[in-house]
Amino acid sequence: MIILENATLAQLTDGQLLPGYHVAIEGELIVEVSKRPIKAANANRIDLAGRCLLPGLIDAHFHAALTEMNPANSRDLPPTLMTARAGVLLRKALMRGFTTVRDMAGADWGMRAATAEGSILGPRVYIAGRALSQTGGHGDLRRRTDEDFPCSCSNALACMSVVADGAMAVQVAAREQLRQGVDHLKVFVSGGVVSPSDPLHSLQYTDHELSAVVNEARNWGTYVAAHAYTPASIMRAVGAGVRTIEHGNLLDAPTAAAMATHNAFLVPTLVTYDAMHSKGSSIGLSSFSLEKLSAVFAAGFRSIELALSAGVSVGLGTDLLGELHEHQSRELLLRAKVQKPHEVLRSATEVNALILGLPDKLGAIRAGAYADLIALKGDPMRDLGLLQDQGAHLDLIMKAGAVVKRAL
Repeated sequence: MIILENATLAQLTDGQLLPGYHVAIEGELIVEVSKRPIKAANANRIDLAGRCLLPGLIDAHFHAALTEMNPANSRDLPPTLMTARAGVLLRKALMRGFTTVRDMAGADWGMRAATAEGSILGPRVYIAGRALSQTGGHGDLRRRTDEDFPCSCSNALACMSVVADGAMAVQVAAREQLRQGVDHLKVFVSGGVVSPSDPLHSLQYTDHELSAVVNEARNWGTYVAAHAYTPASIMRAVGAGVRTIEHGNLLDAPTAAAMATHNAFLVPTLVTYDAMHSKGSSIGLSSFSLEKLSAVFAAGFRSIELALSAGVSVGLGTDLLGELHEHQSRELLLRAKVQKPHEVLRSATEVNALILGLPDKLGAIRAGAYADLIALKGDPMRDLGLLQDQGAHLDLIMKAGAVVKRAL
């Protein structure tokens, strides 16, 4: 048993600090949270000396397998090299305090198993496998001179998505991802920044096709997430029963109201546009992609304000690629432009745990939850800068009850 003593708990509902708490951990779970010292023989006691104790952060839109800043370059990577690089990205995410990530295309059950068993040091990984795209959609990354699709074992880019058209074909594609053990399904329903041929405002997948995917997910006891930027694509997705809208930068007020009515979540990813915008053409993106980047970069903050005003639950993701992963924690600072710091942290913990369907296990410090914890001096609900600098200010990181970092 491990007992964390003299902890100051962060109350993310109102931004208050609760000093003088003690937390007992048995195996991978928290078993007791108490204002009184916890008695236990032969316990390993760690004195936090008043440090602020937070649930481990959750990144609800992560890409461990997209290890190139320009995804098209992954076409030249073997899956073995991609996996080795993904291990580095995952380890660094954990050391920034992100103890859970929701991978949104690319990682498979093998990568999830490797982090679970410790072969790769990294966060908990929940996977979408290969995202579903229509021909010519955001997940169809063939060059215009390409006619054939590469098999999913040939290069790292092929791990990202599968192209399927028509209700029967998308049903088969969804079932195949579920067979391979994904935790959720992902579909592309609008254009995107890095895809080579689709306009940002293009509508992708019909109502009938989306309903087929959602039904398969529900039959399996899980849900569908949709990459969507425009009001029309978001409306189509939530109308079909899609549970989470990824990005949503061009959201308007009527569409935000529809999301609230359907109990859909929004997962903004501001930092990826911020980072790509700062890199500019050095990333190797085409002028077509850079034009699309400018359109979504300017609108992201307003979409969050509209969603919150409508009563939509807003999670937190990053969607960073390759070397841009180093900006992961900056998402917290960007979000603080439209939310209070404790609300940002709640998005990165409690709300993201709801998105994952694990509110009793993740994103909270309570008996029965996973012992995924971070501790630091100061009050991060007043200063989110304490969560920057690649985790340098974190004095304790625990995942599943195991101490990953201890600098007390």
